[in-house]
Amino acid sequence: QVQLVESGGGLVQPGGSLRLSCAASGSIFSINVMGWYRQVPGKEREWVGDITSGEGSHYADSVKGRFTISRDNAKNMIFLQMNSLNPEDTAVYYCYGVLVRSNMIWGQGTQVTVSS
Repeated sequence: QVQLVESGGGLVQPGGSLRLSCAASGSIFSINVMGWYRQVPGKEREWVGDITSGEGSHYADSVKGRFTISRDNAKNMIFLQMNSLNPEDTAVYYCYGVLVRSNMIWGQGTQVTVSS
């Protein structure tokens, strides 16, 4: 089964940018839907966005216009480009893929901290 590993998190100042990567251990050709969630301790998980083969990407209102998801099937990776970051974006970001029968796989998460 494909495994997912996120990277690229870190500390960034408000207004700055980060690009997160999600690398799959195998082909993502058959995984139509992949995307990102984020979570802050003590708060509910928040859907960030996704990218669907043949249908493009979709985003939560909270990040629309600032975040962009892209997909590189040749590299078995998806990315989350985050611009105009603010402290409310601080969270652990998780990559996911939707498999057959709506089963989901998850990465281990990467911490993003937005602070001056």
